[in-house]
Amino acid sequence: MRAIEQCRPPALGGHVYHCPDCDETQYQYHSCRNRHCPKCQNKNAEQWLKKQQDMLLPVPYFLLTFTLPSVLRRVARSHQKLFYHLLFRASADAIQQLAQDPRFVGGQMGMVGVLHTWGRNLSYHPHYITWPLAGGWRRTGRPGCLPETTFCSP
Repeated sequence: MRAIEQCRPPALGGHVYHCPDCDETQYQYHSCRNRHCPKCQNKNAEQWLKKQQDMLLPVPYFLLTFTLPSVLRRVARSHQKLFYHLLFRASADAIQQLAQDPRFVGGQMGMVGVLHTWGRNLSYHPHYITWPLAGGWRRTGRPGCLPETTFCSP
């Protein structure tokens, strides 16, 4: 924080620019170069954000969070492998069950998920965040023929 608070002070040195036409002098002090500093790293942050946006799927999607109830957390902490597997499975099954319903999607959805085990206040708070696509694949074609699939969206 100290480096960021003291970014671009005269103590870091700098450059003096002088315009002979208008006789204006301008000082540009050196930056702190701290990777968290919004003044110094804005260009790098914009480049990183552009790279992240380029990796986004070109389809709409949702963000869903499944949280383990607080009464189960003590047991879950002692049996993490089992509980995390159940949390993944139950949430994926719930999403697929809703997706199969023609009122919503009418097909199988793709999704990506991440397990978080701690809350913002650093307390044990297991929850599963998933990003299902706003659409899915449905089998089409006649029975007995090779299956065909079509993309369907709500």
